Amino acid sequence: MPSSLLWAVDVYGRVYSLSTTGQQWEQCRHAHLEFKRVSAVQQCCWGIACDHHIYLNVHASDVRIRYQEETYENQRWNPVDGFSDRLLPSDRWQWSDVTGLTHQPLDSFQLPSENWEWEADWYVDENFGGEPTEKGGWTYAIDFPATYTKDKKWNSCVRRRRWIRYRRYKSQDTWAKIPSEQTGSLPDPFNDISCGGWEITEEPRGRLSLWAVSLQGKVWFRDGIHYLNPEGSVWEEVSTPGEVVQISCGPADLVWAVLWEGQLLVREGISRDYPKGSSWVVVESPSPEVGAIHVAVGVNVVWAVTKDHRVWFRRGVNSHNPCGSGWIGMVGEMVMINVGLNDQVWGISCEDRAVYFRQGVTVSELSGKSWKAVSVPRDNERSHSSASASSLQSAGCYFGGEVHLQSQASVLSDVDSEAEKATEGAPPTLEPDEAPKPRIPKVTSDSFISELVSDREGQIGRQSGVPDPQWSNVDLEEAQTHLTVGTVADSAETCSLSSVATYNLGLEEQYGADEHPLWAWVSGGGCAIDSHSQLNWFNSTTGLNSSMQAMSLSITPTQTAAWRKQIFEQLSERSKREMENFKHYEQAIEQSVWVKKGSMQWWRDWKPYKWMDVQFAVEQFSGAEGNKDGILFIYYTFNEEKKYLHAFINEVTILVPVLNESKHTFAIYTAERTKQRWPIRLAAATELEMHDWLALLSVSCCDSRGIHGPPSKQAIWSVTCKGDIFVSEPTPSLEASPYPMPCDQMFWRQVGGHLHIVECNSLGVVWGIGYDHTAWVYTGGYGGSFFQGLSSSTDNIYTQTDVKSVYIYENQRWNPVTGYTNRGLPTDRYMWSDASGLKECTKANTKPPSPHWTWVSDWAIDYSVSGGTDREGWQYAADFPASYHGHKTLKDFVRRRRWARKCKLTTTGPWQEVPPIPLSDVTILPCGLKNAVEQVLLWAISNKGDVLCRLGVTSLTPAGTSWLHVGTDQPFKSISIGGVYQVWAIARDGSAFYRGSVSAQNPAALSFPLNNVVVCICAGNLWYRQGVTPSYPQGSMWEHISNNVRKVSVGPLDQVWIIADKVQGSHSLSCGTVCHRLGVQPMEPKGQSWDYGIGVMRC
Repeated sequence: MPSSLLWAVDVYGRVYSLSTTGQQWEQCRHAHLEFKRVSAVQQCCWGIACDHHIYLNVHASDVRIRYQEETYENQRWNPVDGFSDRLLPSDRWQWSDVTGLTHQPLDSFQLPSENWEWEADWYVDENFGGEPTEKGGWTYAIDFPATYTKDKKWNSCVRRRRWIRYRRYKSQDTWAKIPSEQTGSLPDPFNDISCGGWEITEEPRGRLSLWAVSLQGKVWFRDGIHYLNPEGSVWEEVSTPGEVVQISCGPADLVWAVLWEGQLLVREGISRDYPKGSSWVVVESPSPEVGAIHVAVGVNVVWAVTKDHRVWFRRGVNSHNPCGSGWIGMVGEMVMINVGLNDQVWGISCEDRAVYFRQGVTVSELSGKSWKAVSVPRDNERSHSSASASSLQSAGCYFGGEVHLQSQASVLSDVDSEAEKATEGAPPTLEPDEAPKPRIPKVTSDSFISELVSDREGQIGRQSGVPDPQWSNVDLEEAQTHLTVGTVADSAETCSLSSVATYNLGLEEQYGADEHPLWAWVSGGGCAIDSHSQLNWFNSTTGLNSSMQAMSLSITPTQTAAWRKQIFEQLSERSKREMENFKHYEQAIEQSVWVKKGSMQWWRDWKPYKWMDVQFAVEQFSGAEGNKDGILFIYYTFNEEKKYLHAFINEVTILVPVLNESKHTFAIYTAERTKQRWPIRLAAATELEMHDWLALLSVSCCDSRGIHGPPSKQAIWSVTCKGDIFVSEPTPSLEASPYPMPCDQMFWRQVGGHLHIVECNSLGVVWGIGYDHTAWVYTGGYGGSFFQGLSSSTDNIYTQTDVKSVYIYENQRWNPVTGYTNRGLPTDRYMWSDASGLKECTKANTKPPSPHWTWVSDWAIDYSVSGGTDREGWQYAADFPASYHGHKTLKDFVRRRRWARKCKLTTTGPWQEVPPIPLSDVTILPCGLKNAVEQVLLWAISNKGDVLCRLGVTSLTPAGTSWLHVGTDQPFKSISIGGVYQVWAIARDGSAFYRGSVSAQNPAALSFPLNNVVVCICAGNLWYRQGVTPSYPQGSMWEHISNNVRKVSVGPLDQVWIIADKVQGSHSLSCGTVCHRLGVQPMEPKGQSWDYGIGVMRC
């Protein structure tokens, strides 16, 4: 890890730097002034001194900063003098810039400030285009402006040459004052400063954005800062909607400011061409009762401190959404916060004024884990290794007022003798409970440092003999008019580390050897630390060892005993105090935020319709009570304008993989987008990346809704047209009357595996049938497929395979010359097409349904087509499209035949195969929880049309034991069993059959009716059977309900669900839409209307 610097300012205005490879604070010896605050980047550090002027410290490097000044000398030829400086009135200046529009004589060039120096005098550049010119450096042309050459020609009427002079920046590794002289009104004295913006653009090299706040609350921007001009050019005022007290600029385009009233401002419109931005947006304070006093921004983070010193983290912040989405309270009380490189966070504690580092900040968890103090000594602390009086004085200050050492230079006096003499004639001593408590100054404004250092000249030379030094105009946490320096109270509360608050400004060395410095400001903008960095800042014990050596030379046994008692009391008091202050520490740590980002493509489904490269981010945060929520963002740029879309994780209703030949695509639905049939479509670069995103988003959605583990027994199961399996946990509000929960608000989560049909009941018995007619039973696990780790169970996950056929059609038209041929009419369908004829599908370009499938056979003619075929597999018709038949007639001018090729899928999921009979349909008895130990009736239709009944099926053994064949007169294609053991079936010829007197115990008995709703589907039409009663369970007649229906399912409480096609949304039609029947009542069993939910499903 390369070395970089952390900068800090103590309460005395001294500037220190701490290297990432070092173990001590190095004082900046070149600072002749006291500083209020600094703002650092990797190449330099900006600061505001107590004279309110801005200073710059540029780090020295092997390559000096040199700037080339140039001007051009122009001449014109005339017959009398030849080439001379007598130019035409319309010509350019004799001395000008390269364009000739600006007058630039040699003596007009001045150094920008006293921090620059000339390297040498002006000289002529005798090179032109990398080649040497004739002596004198002249280049020739026909006229101004024109193309110049180094050779003089007969028509060369003008010439010019370039003069060069270099100036060098000399003020490196020292504080250089930035000149404030400029045209127009000068800025007010500055109060705050922030540097950043180096990631906005790479040109010019080293470009920076410097923002400053004046004492009157105005915001200024320093323009023209780059590598060759580190000081910048001019101050430009930026208008604000109110008075600003503090500002923060990140490495990229984030700029936040704090208003006097406690609100925050966010700068929008910052770009490469306009680094100042365009407008301000007001963001409310994290706490409505308490305003903000400080803000710090990074690349994707914003931290804030309110007036009660609470720390807040802003979630959802990035360049596309600079305002973020909400505040999260964090642990700790800080005076100020600073965000450095890689969004690392630094702070100064309100309690002990130590510098703290936020541990655990990563790209995926920007809020970090905990605060840890940076405990390293200062460079002048290394010399305190002897048993000097000052060392013992420091030790006495640390361990309390029971032990005191006599010293003329000490600010502590002897309690036994000298203190009594010193207190004669002094005000009466307070009781222990009333003893004044020294406090660390609470720097909430710049008045503290400025007043502190402004009186230092008068304080020099004063020693402990001055009994009552006073600080004027100092903002203290508890105002104390008289801080006695000569005495120290004996209470335990005044003998801890906080006793260093009793300063004597006249001392040359403000801190004792073992006292930690009190910091006022910290800046990590130039400190390159990441989550993997190994630092030695938290292991330093040099200062403590030095103090122990000094103390061990003069400590008596009596003092040791007193110290032990004192230390024990102080540690007990300190533990009690910290427990009270941080009793919610563990809970607050859980209030974390993690972010995952990636590059994807997003389908822009409005004009212009196209795939766009976007940045996709998922941000999840946990609340104080352990609840989790999140937001997903899509950031894109359109017409050079940054935009974004967002959706809350708890509003996502389903994540669906989408079949696409060229892209790995998935869709994100919310309730509103479900109504519109208008999902968010995203495409990942690879299949693995898509699966990673789907697994992550699925876990986040489940966390936000408190759903964990396998589906419940009452879950609603469904499969998509692709074969993916989804479940939804029903809620009581789903069937609430008269206002049930809308179907589009149901949340569906994916379960591993692949099925064509799924059936379930309320006892948790779930069966499925694959495309190859293999029967599968649910094992009770969850996950599988692309779900890994915590999102998948380790047990009850098995390998699952499925085989399906892909079909294409060969089409031909008859003509009198050649007969049937593949040359059709211009209006005909493709000669190789899908079933609709609208899409061209040849043997060469037809691929498996998705990359998960692999071919397991070659193309072969399929003879099992509805309507029959001839010996060669052809079907005939009068025209495309029409009703096809298997024999040729005189009116048949077109024909087609179907080709099939098998492909295989291998995946994993909580499914076990039920051999050996292939099935085409299955139905399970919809029973209640009271039947938990009873046998569950399960009927099925084999692939050949046989009716089967599964024996031994219970909630504990859902796979059952064996099949029982039920005789029929003809093959069947569909079957369903109702809540009163009523079995209805549809034969292949369309006839409906009813089988009564069926029960689990006695097939001849008829149970009490619990379900009177009987529905069926014929040719996509949904029909309802009227007149079904206990005495006449067959019913009387059929009534048409809806069309475009694929599948229907009836629950144990007469809930009716269907899968419908051609459901109209606000933007498009959808197929395979889940629909719920509303208004189903005992007096109105067929219901009233449909409630439409998610699309692209198959029940």
